[in-house]
Amino acid sequence: MTARPAETGGRLRALPFAFLALALSSAPALAGPPLLGLPVDCELGRTCYIQQYFDRDPAPGEVQDFSCGALANDGHGGTDFAVATLAEVAAGVTVIAAAPGTVRGLRDGMPDISSMSDDAPDLEGRDCGNGVVIDHGDGWTTQYCHMRQGSVVVEEGQRVAMGTPLGLIGMSGRASFPHMHLSVRQGPDKVDPFAPDPTSACALPTGAQGDAPAPEQATRATPGGRTGLWLEPPAYVPGGLIAVGLTSAVPSIAEVRAGLRTAPVTAPKTPAMVIWGYAFAGEAGDEIEIVFEGPEGEIGRHTDVLDKAQPFVLRAYGKRTPAAGWPWGIYIGTVIHRRGDTELGRRYIQTEVN
Repeated sequence: MTARPAETGGRLRALPFAFLALALSSAPALAGPPLLGLPVDCELGRTCYIQQYFDRDPAPGEVQDFSCGALANDGHGGTDFAVATLAEVAAGVTVIAAAPGTVRGLRDGMPDISSMSDDAPDLEGRDCGNGVVIDHGDGWTTQYCHMRQGSVVVEEGQRVAMGTPLGLIGMSGRASFPHMHLSVRQGPDKVDPFAPDPTSACALPTGAQGDAPAPEQATRATPGGRTGLWLEPPAYVPGGLIAVGLTSAVPSIAEVRAGLRTAPVTAPKTPAMVIWGYAFAGEAGDEIEIVFEGPEGEIGRHTDVLDKAQPFVLRAYGKRTPAAGWPWGIYIGTVIHRRGDTELGRRYIQTEVN
C-alpha cells in the first residue's frame, strides 16, 4: 500500500542504506546488474536533455564526468534528466522505470519549489523530494528523485516492468531546476551507469580529436563504444541550446524558466524586437551568436563570449522599433552556440509583422 506523505517523511533517502538492505533478500535474483532503458518518456536533445552526469573524481572541488568532461557537480552521484521550463513540468513529462523490479519505497506530497527560494521547505533527510526506489535484485536498485508533487502512481511492493510510469518530472526536494535525478546503486554504493567500474579511466568522446559531430546534432557517442549499464546509451551532449524566443523586451531568466511564450504575429509598432537564447552547460570561451533578419535582409547580429562556466546561460539581442514601424513581412532570429570549432546548437524563431 502506498504510504501517505505524512507517514513517509524522510524514509525515501534512508531506504537504500537501511530498510532496502533488509528487503533485498526477498527480491528475485538477477545475473549481474540490470540493463537500463531511458528513465524518462521524452526525446533527448529536443524535449529533454541531460544536465549533469555522475562525478567520477573523488577529490574535493574537482569534477570529471565519464567522458573526461566537467558536466557534473562536485560529488554528484547520479544523472540529471532535465526539461527547460516549468511550463513543461506543468504539461507533464513522465518518469518511467529504467528496468524491471519491485517498488521498495516512495514519497509524495512535497512541493515543487526551488531549494534556493526563501520559502523552500526543510529538506533535512528529504533531499530526494518526491521519488521512488526500485529493487532490481542481486543488490541493485534505482532511485528516481525530484518528481512533481502528487504525481507518483505506483505503490510499495508493486512489480514494475521497464517503461512502467512512476510519476512526472518536477522540482521537489533539493533541486533548483526542473529535472529527475536517477541514482543507480549496488548495495550502498552509487554507480555511474555510463561507466560502472570506478577504477576505469575516463575516455574522450568520439569527435573530441577532430571528428566533430554534425552541426544539426551536436552530440557525441558514448566513448570507446562502451555502453555501461544502458541498453542503448544516450549520446553525450556537452552543452547546447534548450530554448529560443522573440519578444518585445529583454526577458528575465525567471520569465524564460517559467516558459515564456512569443506571439506568432507582431504589430508594426511593438516597442522592440528582441531575440533570446537559453543554453545549458556553458564554458568559458563559448560563443553565443544571435542573427536578426527581416523581409529586406539582415538587420543585425551580435556575438557574446562567455567569461566563465555557467550551468545556464541567457543571452539576448535586438533592435528598437523604427519611428515608421517595422515593415510588413517575416522576421527570423537565429541563435548559435559554439565551443571552439564545434557548433553545439542552432535554433530558429520567427514572427510576422502585418
